[in-house]
Amino acid sequence: MNGTALRTLSEAAPLDLVSDFPAIPTGWAYLDTAATAQKPAQVIDAITRAYAETYATVHRGVYQRSADMTLAYEAARRRVAGFIGGQPEEVVFVRGATEAINLVAECWAGTQLKAGDRILLSTLEHHSNIVPWQLVAERIGAHIDVVPLTADHRIDLDAMAAMLTEQHKLVALAHVSNVLGSVLDARRAADLAHRQGAKLLLDGCQAVPRMAVDVAAIGADFYAFSGHKLYGPTGIGVLWGRTELLDAMPPYQGGGSMIDRVTFARTTYAPPPARFEAGTPHIVGALGLAAAIDYVEGIGLDRIHAHETALVREAREALKQINSVRLFGPEDSAGIVSFAVEGVHPHDIGTILDEGNVAIRAGHHCAQPLMDALGVPATARASFGVYNGPADIEALARGIERVTRIFG
Repeated sequence: MNGTALRTLSEAAPLDLVSDFPAIPTGWAYLDTAATAQKPAQVIDAITRAYAETYATVHRGVYQRSADMTLAYEAARRRVAGFIGGQPEEVVFVRGATEAINLVAECWAGTQLKAGDRILLSTLEHHSNIVPWQLVAERIGAHIDVVPLTADHRIDLDAMAAMLTEQHKLVALAHVSNVLGSVLDARRAADLAHRQGAKLLLDGCQAVPRMAVDVAAIGADFYAFSGHKLYGPTGIGVLWGRTELLDAMPPYQGGGSMIDRVTFARTTYAPPPARFEAGTPHIVGALGLAAAIDYVEGIGLDRIHAHETALVREAREALKQINSVRLFGPEDSAGIVSFAVEGVHPHDIGTILDEGNVAIRAGHHCAQPLMDALGVPATARASFGVYNGPADIEALARGIERVTRIFG
């Protein structure tokens, strides 16, 4: 069912939404949603309409169309804030989660931390939640500690509780692992961090597309996610931060929009979030992100999570029937199944599956320390979205069986 109208679907009915996605042809099993989600017609239509009918700059023009686009852009900010349980003034539009985390590393950690302070990460973090902290730690003389995983590949919060000290000023963790699909007990992580006076940043890239997120209920201090994994456009992402933290942070970049007054002697800056949005923003990206939020909320995040959990269960059960397959991650992973086939490189798995119109990710998934911990150079990863169904699981299983036949 295409169009902009939101659905009123039965909670019990399985999702059958592939027709909403014009880039998914019949017979193609797209199982790489953790890398980037396909876009529904509703989002594509919103982007097209913005460029073709209503486009203008924001925050500058005094003419009516610019004023209207400014209202739409700020409405998108309010839409995002409501989606994650925050306030509009706490939402900063960025290019993606990578920029959001780098912004916090530069403007909060880079100004608040000192030599000898400690940052706590986990073994399963994406490179974008490792490298920014290494850069700032090297510059100021801080130290990084790493929380291990449990036997079923979750962040070990008991170990985290034992590791945390008053020297730890920041904890940065993935809400959902992009490799394993393991879900963090975010509320407990926040409580543990705050007990020692540390701030908590969550990488929500894999969480917001598949489960309801309430940053206030979690107790996070910063939350980052990308639009393109949430069925929205590329080039737009979100940093949510507590008001008092954003207020205390200096600008990330200098230029238009983030200023209060400029003289050659001194410049003063706008309050957040404008302080962190230098230059002309990705106006249409923000509108596309708002349309994507409308889309997923029209389906229901709880329903999406249940749908993807069922697909994970089916996929893991099907792959368990193949003797040479090794599965990673917990049984109840959120929308993601990583695996290896004995004696076969994941790139070969991906190539053979592609010959059968099955698209997966193969590689280290920007998580090389996790690969080292798992004892493998890479994994194959199937990840699901609202457009997937049992036929895609069957195609995946057939493809893996073909892999085992080819490689003996």
